Amino acid sequence: MASSLAVQSSPTQTASFFMSSSSLSRCSFAHLSLSFNGPRTRISPRNTIKCDISEPLNFGNGKPTIPVLNDRILPKFLESDRVEKTVSRNDIRLKLFSGTANPSLSQETAWCMGLELGKINIKRFADGEIYVQLQESVRGCDVFLLQPTCPPANENLMELLIMIDACRRASAKNITAVIPYFGYARADRKAKLNSDILLVYAFSFFFFLGQTQGRESIAAKLVANLITEAGANRILACDLHSGQSMGYFDIPVDHVYGQPVILDYLASKTIYSSDLVVVSPDVGGVARARAFAKKLSDAPLAIVDKRRHGHNVAEVMNLIGDVKGKVAVMVDDMIDTAGTIANGAALLHEEGAREVYACCTHAVFSPPAIERLSSGLFQEVIITNTMPVAEKNYFPQLTVLSVANLLGETIWRVHDDCSVSSIFQ
Repeated sequence: MASSLAVQSSPTQTASFFMSSSSLSRCSFAHLSLSFNGPRTRISPRNTIKCDISEPLNFGNGKPTIPVLNDRILPKFLESDRVEKTVSRNDIRLKLFSGTANPSLSQETAWCMGLELGKINIKRFADGEIYVQLQESVRGCDVFLLQPTCPPANENLMELLIMIDACRRASAKNITAVIPYFGYARADRKAKLNSDILLVYAFSFFFFLGQTQGRESIAAKLVANLITEAGANRILACDLHSGQSMGYFDIPVDHVYGQPVILDYLASKTIYSSDLVVVSPDVGGVARARAFAKKLSDAPLAIVDKRRHGHNVAEVMNLIGDVKGKVAVMVDDMIDTAGTIANGAALLHEEGAREVYACCTHAVFSPPAIERLSSGLFQEVIITNTMPVAEKNYFPQLTVLSVANLLGETIWRVHDDCSVSSIFQ
């Protein structure tokens, strides 16, 4: 059964986009909105079907109030059929363990699944070495280790490798590394040649090839090899930077997308379909933006084309598409320093966009991202919690959506040998 999630159009016409809900019978998507007391006003849309969401979180002195999950009492948006059933961890061979990179997401995912996190002791010695000890048996179990390799990437990656090794040596039947954010994913190929190098390349093909082509690493492949050799049997990743990264692993990879979580949230907002346009902040993200636009009432697509003409010349940005008087939704897989998306938003305003929203799955937020995102260019910045957001990085326009239900449902499907791709159909 499919449910209709509608974007409000004119009084006589409502355009809607559809997402399958039968595939998520056990868990509904959750969203956790960090709503600040600011000039933004939320209006409940008419003729729409929304997620059953709890009241917005209250903030005291600018600090978010996180609900305490205890005594099996969950917020409505975390309720599921799995939780309603009594789950005995003695009768099930599924174990979920958390690393130290994003413990809040791990805890939320476990509660969405109706489980408790496995007991594990992770500590660091004075010299920086990492120690991992499982404090319960995993012999013959299907083990899932939730650990994004977010900053500090090397620390969190090494911790994941040692966790995998500990489970392998403890005779776990299957080990799945759940990596909501896969660090080093951008190092998936050697850099392309620019025009000046191409000129040299034309005159000295063999010399150039031998002197320069071997000087860069493809770290994504190296990290994939490390995880595989550590003993992982499967990878569960969310929104990889590029699809070819799945091919770097010699073990099965389940690739899930944060797109439905963001679409679900946008469906709860009042936006006239005739005013909506989806924007790719660069040419490389066109496929992602096109898929997003198709799900969002088949909205029109615009592209920010960024080019550098000549050596040591500033980049020139051009807009392909019409955004005048429109509500522009910029879509990307991650925001790091926010330079690309902020420059794109400035161009959209110059071209007459009425409002600009930024949507991404992974919020890396390296300096000076917060200054750029909170400068007034964006009506709202919508991210997910695949990576923990430091308290110092909160700003009034920020909204954080939870992928805990998505990960929880996917983990159950992997454990039950069910289809994962059907979630997104």
